[in-house]
Amino acid sequence: MSEPAVTAPPLGIPVTRYRHRVPFYETDAMGVVHHANYVRYLELARIQWMDEQHRPYRAYVGEGLHFATTHLELDYVRGVRFDEVVEIAVWLAWVRGASLRMEYALSVAGSEVARAASEHAMVDTSGRVRRIPEPQRRAMAGIAAERAAGTP
Repeated sequence: MSEPAVTAPPLGIPVTRYRHRVPFYETDAMGVVHHANYVRYLELARIQWMDEQHRPYRAYVGEGLHFATTHLELDYVRGVRFDEVVEIAVWLAWVRGASLRMEYALSVAGSEVARAASEHAMVDTSGRVRRIPEPQRRAMAGIAAERAAGTP
């Protein structure tokens, strides 16, 4: 099992911060956010990252392309409760020919509550894997954490 995302983004790479105030319906009988909701939070943050740092996801959809989730890592540090504001910091860890990895640090009031990573493969509307178009892949590679860290 690989080590999940780091608790903070590497210095010098673009980070998007998505904030979400927890409504009551997202909590379970124990009064904490149900674990399935974290996956939704990651997606909301990832889509905002694309809007702010790269290109809107809807542009890919308009071209008949999607980023299918192929892998997910999520480590919980403490539960998040009703009415807390969870901040999800998200950044691009790496991009390859047809795939990419996003990493996340989740916090409430500056205190870590979870860390996560997700990997995605580009697919067309029939589900066939496609290479990320070269201009988009190049643009993403220029802001990926591995590039910032000096890794090829």
